[in-house]
Amino acid sequence: MGIYTHNCVGTNDVDRAGRFYDAALGPLGIVRLGDFLDQGLAYGNRAAEFLVLRPIDGSDADPGNGATIGFKAPSRAAVDAFHIAGLASGGSDEGAPGPRGAVPNAYGAYLRDPDGNKICAYCFKPDERV
Repeated sequence: MGIYTHNCVGTNDVDRAGRFYDAALGPLGIVRLGDFLDQGLAYGNRAAEFLVLRPIDGSDADPGNGATIGFKAPSRAAVDAFHIAGLASGGSDEGAPGPRGAVPNAYGAYLRDPDGNKICAYCFKPDERV
């Protein structure tokens, strides 16, 4: 069982963020579940675990310095597809797909969404292409 109820990033443009997250999270098997109240969008598999919202206080959304949200990828190919789709839909590169030395078999990629929030996708399975 996980330790989180949900994770959330802010956006200043829900439609633009939706295009980005639909594309980037699709290869990971994470889908848009619909609107989250009138504030933004909900993503997950069966429950809203990742939210993209306009700030409730009415202020502009801005990314947190040092904050990153990581998504599980079912394969290294899915990590690659996440990165390609994210770049094609308005994101920017924060780390191309490749091995990461933090833990054995770690393979990840990093993106910034159009609002500047940092996200990543990781697969921890051995390289099936070797």
